[in-house]
This record gives sequence, C-alpha cells and structure tokens, in this order.
Amino acid sequence: MRPFVICALLLLKITLGDACPSGKLTESGQCCSLCPAGFGVEVECGKEDTKCAPCPQGTFSSGVGPCLPCAKCPHSVPMVASCSATQNTQCECDTGFFFWEPQSVCAPCSKCPIGQGADRECSLQEDTRCQLCAPGTFSEAQYTTKPCQTCTQCSDSEVEIRPCMPNSDTLCMDRKLHILSRPAATGAAALPGGEDEDAETTSVPGGPKFTQDEGSSNNILVYVSVLAALVLGLLVYVAYKCWRSCKQKKALSKARAAELGTSPEGEKLQSDSGVFLDSCSLQDNQPSKGTKRDSKQDNRLYINLPPHRQEEVERLLQEGSGRGWRHLGAALGYESQQLDLFGHGEAPARTLLSNWSQKEGSTLGLLSSALARIERPDVETALNSPAQGVSVV
Repeated sequence: MRPFVICALLLLKITLGDACPSGKLTESGQCCSLCPAGFGVEVECGKEDTKCAPCPQGTFSSGVGPCLPCAKCPHSVPMVASCSATQNTQCECDTGFFFWEPQSVCAPCSKCPIGQGADRECSLQEDTRCQLCAPGTFSEAQYTTKPCQTCTQCSDSEVEIRPCMPNSDTLCMDRKLHILSRPAATGAAALPGGEDEDAETTSVPGGPKFTQDEGSSNNILVYVSVLAALVLGLLVYVAYKCWRSCKQKKALSKARAAELGTSPEGEKLQSDSGVFLDSCSLQDNQPSKGTKRDSKQDNRLYINLPPHRQEEVERLLQEGSGRGWRHLGAALGYESQQLDLFGHGEAPARTLLSNWSQKEGSTLGLLSSALARIERPDVETALNSPAQGVSVV
C-alpha cells in the first residue's frame, strides 16, 4: 500500500508542476532538501529529510554535496580572494592560464578546434568550454578562445555558391559575372549584318547565337590568377610545415637515442607495455609560460646542462616527496593527455624533460620558475647548484 501512495504523490506533484528541485524523495514522499551555500550534507536523505551542517574552518561548499577543503595558491601566484565557507580560494594566474583546483597549479586555457567556439571563456577559476557551432554560425580558426561568428548573408546582387557550415563561412559571388550571355532579340539588327561593335558573336549550327563579353573574360582571368596564387601559397606553407616537423622529429630522435641507447628510427619507452611515442605528436600547442614574474631569468639552455645534473633533477622529480614530474609538466603547459602518455614509460620525468628541452626557449630560468610554482625548492637547488660544463647560449 505504501509504494502505491508514494507513486501517487509523485505523479500528483509532477502533474501540478511542483517538481522537486533535488530530484529525490523520502520514504514518506517528502521532497529532499538541498543544503544552502556554506553548509555540507551531514546525513543523506532517506527515511528522513537531508541534514546539513556548517562547513568547518578551512573548507567550503557552494550548496551541493559535502564540504570540500580550500585550495592553496602556488608559490609566487597572488591570491585574489581568500577561502570562505561559500567560496573556494581564488588565485590570479597569468593571461591565458586558469587556476586548476585539483592540482593547485596555473594550467593553460584550452582552445577550441575548428568548427567549435567558446561557450564559456577562460577565467580565474574555470577553463574554456567549447561547443559545436549552431546553425547560422561558424568558426574557421584551428585554435581559438572566441565564440562562433555569425554567418554572412549574400546580398541581392550576389548568388550563394556554398552554404555556411560550422567550419566555414558562406561563399557568395557577384551575379553580374557572366561568361556567356544571350543577346537581345533586336541586338542582331542594331548594325548591318546583325553584328555588335563591342561583342564577339558565336554561332552554333542549328542553335541560338551567344555573345561573349570581353569584360567578363578579363574578370575570369583575374579570378583564376588569384586562385592560382592562393594554391601556390598553400603548397609552400604545407612544405614548410612538413620540413619543420621532420627537423624537430630528427632532433628529438637523436637526443632520445643518445640517452636511452636506442635507434633514432622510433622512440621506445623502456616499459613492459612496449609503447612507442612519435616525437611529432608530443609537440605542445601552448607556450611554456607561467605567471607574470617569469620575464627576467637565466638564459642558459637545459639541454646543455651536464648529464649528472640532469640525472639528479630527474631522480628528484621521479621519487617526488610531494609534487613530481606530472605537476611540473602541467606548470610547463603540457595537457593531461600528453602527461598520461609520458607516464606509460619507465622514466616519465626523463621523457618529459627531454621533450621539453627540444623546444625553443627551454632555459634554466623558465624551468626554475616552474619548479618554484609547484613548490619544489630542492629540485630548483639541484638545478642551479654551481658546476662546470654548462655552456651559455
């Protein structure tokens, strides 16, 4: 009898439009309450209604779920607002970065691929949120943090060649661009012999006559020339990108082969899984930068550091009493997918630093700033300890 009563009450509430905000009911059919901001769930809703309790010192709650511990700003990152019972700590990261609460680091903002736009821009506490461009909008940029743009509407004097799509705008062409035009009925009698001074008449046996306009021919030549120039420029750009990618791949292969004693044909991480990493796929799309305080630093390259110093830095990051190589990778601008790929190998710290050292601007000063942000002074000391054999570039 009781289940029947509960179902009847629930059906009545939905019919009358009095929906339960929490979506849960007690055994007696009462709508479960939601805890307000600053309060956490002490006892879940079940036989009785939800019981809430104020968040203790050092925790917060936005009104859903239990109280969570307050985050701490990384080293050298200023705090915008301190943690309260209703709001987490807010940290001021550099432009293009946001405060990633689970890891307590300044992570680079995500960028939307072609055909998608930013539904929510990157802010102090939230990353960029992308969505597919809706009908009537488009985005042609490969990596962007801007919303989708409104599609172009062809005017009355234009004709639509290609409709608007999520990854390209509408393509319009002038209606007056005629290749062949039919002469008027009286045009043939304008001059003796039925010929026009400014038009060349083309006669087809057994069919109507057509006139070819010289101005239209000139316009066609202009369009063809512009199209040829665009195709040539695209070919040159693709060739340059392929050359640059292969050059970076060869340099990284040689560096990894020298460190691991393997052939530069492919980079195999020494692990039981036998995972191969393509060096071109490990290139980062984000610049390796952090906070506003990383401008004046040591310009020596990490790749020129003596091998024993590199091994000491890698060992400290690998053993990691606290934040290790994964936190450093996030501070240097790597995404979580790339860090997971590095973690498949036997020495992920070495793989991370070897990949990063092949990039432009991989200086000791930039690495020291990243170590300071993840609060690893011991690794920073080992990196900057006086030693011979470091060449200045």
